Amino acid sequence: MKKSYKKIIILAFAIFLMFANGYNTSVDAATATPAKPQAAAYLSVSPIDVVNHPGKYLNKNITFTAEFVAFTSLGLDYKPAFRDGTKYIGILIKRPDVTDHVIPLSEMKIFISRELAEKNMDIEAGDKVKITGKVFSNALGDPWVDVTTFTMLTHKNKSAKK
Repeated sequence: MKKSYKKIIILAFAIFLMFANGYNTSVDAATATPAKPQAAAYLSVSPIDVVNHPGKYLNKNITFTAEFVAFTSLGLDYKPAFRDGTKYIGILIKRPDVTDHVIPLSEMKIFISRELAEKNMDIEAGDKVKITGKVFSNALGDPWVDVTTFTMLTHKNKSAKK
Protein backbone atom coordinates (compact mmCIF):
# COMPACT_ATOMS: atom_id res chain seq x y z
CA MET A 1 0.00 0.00 0.00
CA LYS A 2 2.83 2.42 0.78
CA LYS A 3 4.37 1.99 -2.71
CA SER A 4 1.13 2.85 -4.53
CA TYR A 5 0.63 5.84 -2.20
CA LYS A 6 4.10 7.14 -3.19
CA LYS A 7 3.28 6.62 -6.88
CA ILE A 8 0.08 8.64 -6.52
CA ILE A 9 1.94 11.48 -4.82
CA ILE A 10 4.64 11.49 -7.51
CA LEU A 11 1.98 11.45 -10.26
CA ALA A 12 0.06 14.28 -8.58
CA PHE A 13 3.26 16.30 -8.26
CA ALA A 14 4.11 15.74 -11.95
CA ILE A 15 0.63 16.91 -12.97
CA PHE A 16 0.98 19.94 -10.72
CA LEU A 17 4.31 20.84 -12.36
CA MET A 18 2.78 20.54 -15.84
CA PHE A 19 0.07 23.04 -14.97
CA ALA A 20 2.45 25.31 -13.03
CA ASN A 21 4.71 25.55 -16.09
CA GLY A 22 1.82 26.46 -18.39
CA TYR A 23 1.44 23.05 -20.00
CA ASN A 24 -1.52 23.11 -22.36
CA THR A 25 -3.56 19.94 -21.93
CA SER A 26 -6.31 20.83 -24.40
CA VAL A 27 -6.98 18.60 -27.40
CA ASP A 28 -6.51 21.60 -29.72
CA ALA A 29 -2.92 22.07 -28.55
CA ALA A 30 -1.76 19.09 -30.61
CA THR A 31 -3.24 20.52 -33.80
CA ALA A 32 -2.53 24.18 -33.15
CA THR A 33 -0.14 25.99 -35.49
CA PRO A 34 3.09 26.89 -33.73
CA ALA A 35 3.56 30.59 -33.11
CA LYS A 36 5.81 32.34 -35.60
CA PRO A 37 9.00 33.64 -34.06
CA GLN A 38 8.96 37.40 -33.84
CA ALA A 39 11.40 39.37 -35.94
CA ALA A 40 14.42 40.47 -33.98
CA ALA A 41 14.12 44.00 -32.67
CA TYR A 42 16.99 46.29 -33.62
CA LEU A 43 18.25 49.04 -31.36
CA SER A 44 18.91 52.27 -33.23
CA VAL A 45 22.39 53.25 -32.06
CA SER A 46 25.26 55.64 -32.58
CA PRO A 47 28.40 53.78 -33.70
CA ILE A 48 30.44 55.86 -31.22
CA ASP A 49 28.22 54.75 -28.33
CA VAL A 50 28.67 51.11 -29.38
CA VAL A 51 32.47 51.59 -29.48
CA ASN A 52 32.47 53.31 -26.08
CA HIS A 53 30.24 50.64 -24.46
CA PRO A 54 30.74 47.34 -26.34
CA GLY A 55 29.61 45.20 -23.39
CA LYS A 56 26.27 47.01 -23.27
CA TYR A 57 25.52 45.89 -26.84
CA LEU A 58 26.98 42.36 -26.71
CA ASN A 59 24.53 39.86 -28.28
CA LYS A 60 22.18 42.73 -29.21
CA ASN A 61 20.75 43.50 -32.64
CA ILE A 62 21.64 47.04 -33.68
CA THR A 63 21.03 49.40 -36.59
CA PHE A 64 22.77 52.61 -37.57
CA THR A 65 23.54 54.86 -40.51
CA ALA A 66 27.09 55.71 -41.44
CA GLU A 67 29.37 56.98 -44.13
CA PHE A 68 31.12 54.12 -45.93
CA VAL A 69 34.93 54.33 -46.10
CA ALA A 70 36.19 51.03 -47.50
CA PHE A 71 36.09 47.26 -47.53
CA THR A 72 38.87 45.77 -45.41
CA SER A 73 40.36 42.54 -44.10
CA LEU A 74 40.90 44.12 -40.66
CA GLY A 75 39.95 41.66 -37.91
CA LEU A 76 39.23 38.71 -40.17
CA ASP A 77 40.52 35.32 -39.02
CA TYR A 78 41.19 36.58 -35.46
CA LYS A 79 40.57 33.43 -33.39
CA PRO A 80 38.65 34.89 -30.38
CA ALA A 81 36.07 36.51 -32.73
CA PHE A 82 36.61 34.37 -35.82
CA ARG A 83 35.12 35.28 -39.19
CA ASP A 84 36.57 33.38 -42.13
CA GLY A 85 38.26 35.69 -44.64
CA THR A 86 37.09 33.46 -47.50
CA LYS A 87 33.43 34.01 -46.54
CA TYR A 88 33.43 37.52 -45.06
CA ILE A 89 34.86 40.95 -45.72
CA GLY A 90 35.12 43.82 -43.27
CA ILE A 91 33.66 47.29 -43.63
CA LEU A 92 35.14 50.52 -42.37
CA ILE A 93 32.85 53.46 -41.66
CA LYS A 94 33.77 57.09 -41.00
CA ARG A 95 34.03 58.26 -37.41
CA PRO A 96 30.93 60.40 -36.94
CA ASP A 97 32.64 62.52 -34.27
CA VAL A 98 35.25 63.87 -36.74
CA THR A 99 33.86 66.24 -39.36
CA ASP A 100 36.81 68.02 -40.97
CA HIS A 101 38.48 64.90 -42.44
CA VAL A 102 37.94 61.16 -42.86
CA ILE A 103 39.09 58.89 -40.05
CA PRO A 104 37.80 55.30 -40.10
CA LEU A 105 36.08 53.96 -36.99
CA SER A 106 38.46 50.99 -36.92
CA GLU A 107 37.51 50.10 -33.33
CA MET A 108 34.21 48.75 -34.66
CA LYS A 109 34.81 45.51 -36.54
CA ILE A 110 31.95 45.14 -39.03
CA PHE A 111 31.68 41.96 -41.09
CA ILE A 112 29.52 41.35 -44.13
CA SER A 113 29.22 38.15 -46.12
CA ARG A 114 31.13 38.30 -49.39
CA GLU A 115 27.88 37.43 -51.18
CA LEU A 116 26.14 40.52 -49.76
CA ALA A 117 29.21 42.69 -50.39
CA GLU A 118 29.28 41.65 -54.06
CA LYS A 119 25.73 42.97 -54.44
CA ASN A 120 27.04 46.39 -53.38
CA MET A 121 30.22 46.65 -55.42
CA ASP A 122 29.24 50.07 -56.78
CA ILE A 123 29.63 51.61 -53.32
CA GLU A 124 32.22 54.36 -52.94
CA ALA A 125 33.88 56.13 -50.03
CA GLY A 126 31.52 58.80 -48.76
CA ASP A 127 28.30 56.95 -49.64
CA LYS A 128 25.74 56.88 -46.84
CA VAL A 129 24.61 53.39 -45.76
CA LYS A 130 22.28 51.78 -43.25
CA ILE A 131 23.66 48.75 -41.45
CA THR A 132 21.76 46.29 -39.29
CA GLY A 133 23.48 43.49 -37.48
CA LYS A 134 24.32 41.75 -34.25
CA VAL A 135 27.21 42.49 -31.91
CA PHE A 136 28.59 38.97 -31.52
CA SER A 137 31.76 39.72 -29.55
CA ASN A 138 33.61 42.38 -27.62
CA ALA A 139 37.08 40.84 -28.01
CA LEU A 140 39.93 43.30 -27.41
CA GLY A 141 37.35 45.67 -25.90
CA ASP A 142 35.93 46.41 -29.36
CA PRO A 143 32.46 45.63 -30.75
CA TRP A 144 32.43 42.93 -33.47
CA VAL A 145 29.32 43.11 -35.65
CA ASP A 146 27.82 40.60 -38.09
CA VAL A 147 25.85 42.49 -40.76
CA THR A 148 22.38 41.14 -41.52
CA THR A 149 21.30 43.90 -43.91
CA PHE A 150 23.31 46.51 -45.75
CA THR A 151 21.37 49.25 -47.53
CA MET A 152 22.76 52.02 -49.72
CA LEU A 153 20.98 55.27 -48.80
CA THR A 154 22.73 57.92 -50.92
CA HIS A 155 25.76 58.22 -53.12
CA LYS A 156 28.33 60.81 -52.04
CA ASN A 157 27.69 63.35 -54.79
CA LYS A 158 24.16 62.36 -55.70
CA SER A 159 20.94 62.98 -53.85
CA ALA A 160 19.01 60.17 -55.56
CA LYS A 161 18.37 57.17 -53.34
CA LYS A 162 19.10 53.75 -54.70
